[in-house]
Amino acid sequence: MTMAATQVIRSEWTKIRSVASTVWTLSLAVVVTIGLGILISALSKNEFDNMSREDKLSFDPTFISFAGMSLGQLAMIVFGVLVVSNEYSTGMIRTSLAAVPQRGTFLVSKIAVATVLSLAVGLVTSFVTFFLGQAMLGSHRAEIGDTGVLRAVIGGGLYMTLIAMFSMGVAAMLRSPMLSLGILMPFFFLISNILGNVSATKKIGQFLPDQAGSRIMQVVTPIDDDTPYGPWGGLGIMALWVAVALIGAYVLLKKRDA
Repeated sequence: MTMAATQVIRSEWTKIRSVASTVWTLSLAVVVTIGLGILISALSKNEFDNMSREDKLSFDPTFISFAGMSLGQLAMIVFGVLVVSNEYSTGMIRTSLAAVPQRGTFLVSKIAVATVLSLAVGLVTSFVTFFLGQAMLGSHRAEIGDTGVLRAVIGGGLYMTLIAMFSMGVAAMLRSPMLSLGILMPFFFLISNILGNVSATKKIGQFLPDQAGSRIMQVVTPIDDDTPYGPWGGLGIMALWVAVALIGAYVLLKKRDA
């Protein structure tokens, strides 16, 4: 790594660390994911005896502890958007590109720093969520050494990271925090859930980034599941979405004016 690239990375780290909103959104992702996971795990333990035989056979204690991820990922989306689009909304992008004329280096450094931070936060959140969730489940809990469980827990951290990276790519393409959030929030919170849960559109919905990526956190396959890919295949599909978003961001940044 050249001295110039090292300086750009250090600069991007300073930018992220010094903006209160990005720190708060990461903190919110941690609190919401862990808090909701604990709550739903405790409720699931109380309801277990009332479940049908099919539901008991499909009971996935690991996946249940990640129930808070559906809301926690929204905070990761906000983080990803703010990391990239803050400079556009404040006009600082012109100064940044004047200081770092190599636009590829600028974009890669920004996304690399934010990705490493997302991964660290995601993995810590995932492991804490798992252990506290399993504590709530009591006798119905899974152990970290059980088949597929460690993969699912590490996968939870990777999932949070990829959500943030996808949001960075979209934000870099759109350049507006309001427009980016106005598209990403409804997409992940409403549209994806509707397409993934309605039988007529389920075959399309299961290839959306969050639907495919969340498969990595499942250990027990539901009885009526006919998904055409496994946990790593799902994460691979999500990674392809991320790659397309980041390539689009790079191409547009190279082409247009700041």
